[in-house]
Amino acid sequence: MGRMQPVHEGHLDVIKRILNEVEEVVIGVGSAQLSHTLKDPFTAGERTMMLTKSLAENGIPASSYYIIPIPDIECNSVWVSHVEMLTPPFRNVYSGNPLVQRLFLEKGHEVKQPPLFNREIYSGTEVRRRMLSDEDWEELVPRSVIEVINEIDGVLRLKHLSKKEI
Repeated sequence: MGRMQPVHEGHLDVIKRILNEVEEVVIGVGSAQLSHTLKDPFTAGERTMMLTKSLAENGIPASSYYIIPIPDIECNSVWVSHVEMLTPPFRNVYSGNPLVQRLFLEKGHEVKQPPLFNREIYSGTEVRRRMLSDEDWEELVPRSVIEVINEIDGVLRLKHLSKKEI
């Protein structure tokens, strides 16, 4: 589960490592209802496209993953049931988020902390910051994500949302 705002090399590294342990992975695109804000500039469809193209670019066959948009609900006590309703069955949960870990543990799931890949550099927050500052954000994301962001004028969208001069 992740917001993927946008997909970056850290996401891909975690997915590849998980696929070394399991045959299939369910990737939840979190906060699927959010878009067009500074924190969440991309739609669930755009993030799904970024993920699909990035996984293909990295030679990960489509038969080894499911990408499921997961909208937020404002009730933690039923959130796991909400996720279970939207996804294929799963055994293990990989999450670095303490709240997500706690909620799944309380519902009897096995929870694993995924190995984070250079988290101080590879984060959506850092990618978006660099986009807004006209710094090199492209080095943090796969080539296919650059193409998607360029196709949708994602940097311009982010700058417009920040009310900076365009």
